[in-house]
Amino acid sequence: MKIALFSDIHANLPAFDAFLKDLDSRKADAIYCLGDLVGYNVWPNEIINEIRKRGIATLIGNHDLKVKALPQITKEELATSGKDYAYHIIEPENRAYLQNLPSHIKLEFKLHDQEFNVLMVHGSPRSVDEYVLENTDSVYVTELMNESGANILCVGHSHKPYHRIISRDKQVINIGSVGKPKDGNPQGCYVMLTLDDINPINVEFIRFDYDVDKAVKGIEESPLPDEFGERLREGV
Repeated sequence: MKIALFSDIHANLPAFDAFLKDLDSRKADAIYCLGDLVGYNVWPNEIINEIRKRGIATLIGNHDLKVKALPQITKEELATSGKDYAYHIIEPENRAYLQNLPSHIKLEFKLHDQEFNVLMVHGSPRSVDEYVLENTDSVYVTELMNESGANILCVGHSHKPYHRIISRDKQVINIGSVGKPKDGNPQGCYVMLTLDDINPINVEFIRFDYDVDKAVKGIEESPLPDEFGERLREGV
């Protein structure tokens, strides 16, 4: 079974379009989004609409959660809203969609006649805001996975992809970011996780090019800080 996992689009439509084009060529059996559809760029509604159109199962990210706390503002206030502009332009129907997304998705498999669970979260099993990094203490990570019953823990949030094998039945995958990479590589990133009885777990990190200039222009022509665009060019 081929499972496509992606996260942290952050309203970057040029990156999202390039991701979908690459994804559609790979014929995944299932597709999951680990959250943070919005923030940092100007196309949150286009991203949400396409995910809903495709029926992609999606988790709530910390930036998606932030939308709930923002008050309605006037058009005049919108023009000077700075970094919060990215959230205020989300349409009411899409705001409601974000607020009702789940925080966890668990898939239960049997591999070699043994139960095997894949848990998907945005930050960690305990909090949407918690980072599970490549160097997070292995005892602590094992504790997180034991209490949530996970054999494979799939996370986003840090925008830094890695595959970490803690023990024979404990692995962590950070799937990176489609629209705002932070590992020094400006290419978008997602994961194809393949599970089968011959090679039980195969993790492929897929990088793809997109029109960074178009994404940066969207930021520069809006009230958002120009530094958001500079970070896209640098992958930080």
